[in-house]
Amino acid sequence: MIRSSLLFAAGLVLAGSACADSFKLSSNDIKSSAPIADEQVFAGFGCTGKNVSPALAWSGAPKDTKSFALLVHDPDAPTGGAGWWHWVVANIPVDATGLPKGAGKADGSALPKGAAQINTDFGGPGWGGPCPPVGDKPHHYNFTLHALKVEKLDLPPGATASLAGFMINANSIGKATLTGKYGRKK
Repeated sequence: MIRSSLLFAAGLVLAGSACADSFKLSSNDIKSSAPIADEQVFAGFGCTGKNVSPALAWSGAPKDTKSFALLVHDPDAPTGGAGWWHWVVANIPVDATGLPKGAGKADGSALPKGAAQINTDFGGPGWGGPCPPVGDKPHHYNFTLHALKVEKLDLPPGATASLAGFMINANSIGKATLTGKYGRKK
């Protein structure tokens, strides 16, 4: 009896791993562990990019997914350990399979209907591209798409990226991550 219970539990764990392995996030604009192009780099703070959010695509979400949320974070930012939030999008409809290039406009007009952007560490909503300090080693930019068990997160007006991240993680049933890098010499 104990042996069959253990085998059943192991099967559930392996089934969950197989599901997690099938959930993928990709981009034609951001290649895994490769340098991020100037088109996506921030325009300000001494950076001269175009600040265009990358196109993203996903597939293989867990079957019980009811919505998606995207977190883009730089854990290497010199903020005393908090990192830097570059883009936070919640309430992406379950039928969405990606975000087009430029979806990160501050007014949200290029996002799927119902999706909502949260203020980033740049002080407002929308995509804020990479712009690490001159001379730092290249920073990592983690794009993490969460499959959520709820259709909509009940975020209060003016919610911070950290509060949104907490609520996203509390409702996540799967995640897919893509990481790009960016550094600047001058």
